[in-house]
Amino acid sequence: MFDYIKGTLNHVESDFIVVENQGIGYKIATSTPSISDFSSPGEAVVVFTEMIVREDLIALVGFSTRDELHMFQLLTSVSGVGTKVAIGILSSIPFSQLAFIIGTGDIKALTSAHGVGKKTAERIVLELKDKVAKFGQITQDSMDTPAFGGLATDQGDALAALVTLGYTKSEAQGVLKSMDLAGMSVEDIIKSALRKLMTQ
Repeated sequence: MFDYIKGTLNHVESDFIVVENQGIGYKIATSTPSISDFSSPGEAVVVFTEMIVREDLIALVGFSTRDELHMFQLLTSVSGVGTKVAIGILSSIPFSQLAFIIGTGDIKALTSAHGVGKKTAERIVLELKDKVAKFGQITQDSMDTPAFGGLATDQGDALAALVTLGYTKSEAQGVLKSMDLAGMSVEDIIKSALRKLMTQ
């Protein structure tokens, strides 16, 4: 019903924001990354939204980018993944990294998200693995291209991948230096590094 809402940021809480437009305050549930983008009450904002309609609930969910909204929509298309779990996943794992994690079938990383057990993580990977490539992130197919050195163990390729996924060069270098990379493929290096970075 609503593609986006443009207005003034009125209020920010840990899991929702209120956006005022023409005298109406819209309460919009959102993720932690989007909360950080909507941090200054009084500023003009655009929130990309979806209306959730159930027998016992009518609510708005929204995000600071259309890509994050699309990831939310993909997650909620999976059986057993509702609004609360999807927002919990996006709050635990930034959607750009989530695309990589799903694309490479990293069940362990997915289960680190709040409310996600092994069976749910397996369903997410099974149903979405082929759909996350549209986010332009590093998936299994791109890992096998010359740009990432195939499966060669190469710290430079892993570093470039982590930077692409949103980490600073210094963050990526720091975690790679703390790891024993002997015998690891680029994909394995990135998976292990992501798990370490997500617990810092």
